[in-house]
Amino acid sequence: MGKRNSQRKSAAMFDSDDDSSVTSSSTARSDLMSVSGGEDVQFVQDSLLDQALDALDEKRGSTREKALSSIIDAFNTNMQYQFVEKKFATLLHQCLASIKKGSKKASAKEIALASHAIGCLALTVGCGDNAREIFEESIRPLDESLTSRIDVSKAPSLLECLAIITFVGGNDQEETERSMDIMWRVINPKLGSNVVAVKPSAPLIATVVSAWSFLLSTVSNLKLNSKNWQSSISYLSSLLDKEDRSVRIAAGEALALIFEIGVIDKFSAVSDSASDATQKESKPLESYIFLQGLKGKVINQCKDLSVEAGGKGSAKKDLNSQKNLFRDIFEFFEYGYSPEISMKIGGDSLQASSWSKMIQLNFIKHFLGGGFVKHMQENEFLHDVFGFSPKRKFLNNNENRMSGGEKRMFKSPNSVLNKARTQLLNKQRLLSEGRNFGHYAVGMVDEE
Repeated sequence: MGKRNSQRKSAAMFDSDDDSSVTSSSTARSDLMSVSGGEDVQFVQDSLLDQALDALDEKRGSTREKALSSIIDAFNTNMQYQFVEKKFATLLHQCLASIKKGSKKASAKEIALASHAIGCLALTVGCGDNAREIFEESIRPLDESLTSRIDVSKAPSLLECLAIITFVGGNDQEETERSMDIMWRVINPKLGSNVVAVKPSAPLIATVVSAWSFLLSTVSNLKLNSKNWQSSISYLSSLLDKEDRSVRIAAGEALALIFEIGVIDKFSAVSDSASDATQKESKPLESYIFLQGLKGKVINQCKDLSVEAGGKGSAKKDLNSQKNLFRDIFEFFEYGYSPEISMKIGGDSLQASSWSKMIQLNFIKHFLGGGFVKHMQENEFLHDVFGFSPKRKFLNNNENRMSGGEKRMFKSPNSVLNKARTQLLNKQRLLSEGRNFGHYAVGMVDEE
């Protein structure tokens, strides 16, 4: 009975068709979570997350969507270590219920939100047993969803989730390669004789290539399957000729990474050893020659793209980004210069000086969106990934950086925080005075 009452309260909170009320509720939650310190703030924050988690059981899809949005907002605004420690398994399985094939009907929006929530959960728990459980529990549902004939609009969020959980929770290269194969099949499926191939959209291709590159950046010992590498590089080279700029940029970064991790150099070493053994017509030597020819083609393509004139309807900003990227790629191929990136995080500078780190940084920044700065400041897993050590004086110092309006919002008697604090104190006073003791005693049991 207590559980049902809790769910009804949660549904009431998230079940509204009034967009303005949703916006104000989301804003209030975000504002609450940005305030520094105080057990009452933590109480309200945990309460909101618990209510959102309960609302994921509701039958109405819009209610589940709003609850998932609230959870993602909470993960973006604060590091939810305390909530994750207690409820991570429940949140994981509720999100998987929205993704799994044959479960309650879920909209593309719900699947996108559930996938994103799982990715946020993985980044928050960091390496360890919990990240491992997230990976093991999620890999099959994600694989089944991506390999089934799903709505194309659902695929990008599923791909990004797969990339993040593998990045955090995958234990070895074999698991990483399995996830990369799943991604590749989305745009190059193994079709039966009676199945008609569906041409993938440009945004889907760009997402697959970006997620695939993100995982490739973590691979240290390459398997020298010449046929696969020739096929991959040839395909990526063909994408450099596509009209869509996002596809060209994703393909260019992937090719730069492939050559940075030494694919051709490894084939060169194998071909040299084969020549020493007087196997002049060996396949490794043929592969090396073929890949060298491909590299020459890619270099010429990158050179052309670095000086491309703007086409019809071309955004100047996007064009400049492409030209700068391919200028960097061309210089890397020709002279071995790696890209140098410096990004300000609070008062600190985050540096990246390789294609692999640049790709990882851009992917995680894109995935976290508005939560990127908060995570980079306080997420120890990301500190380890990027070798980033923020100055502690910039952490837990939100109050000093509040604007006048924010201080009035949180410190005034009518603020959301003070109202929540007042409700909590009133309840505690009633309990201590023994009023309606039976009712509140039941309420306490229900909440526990």
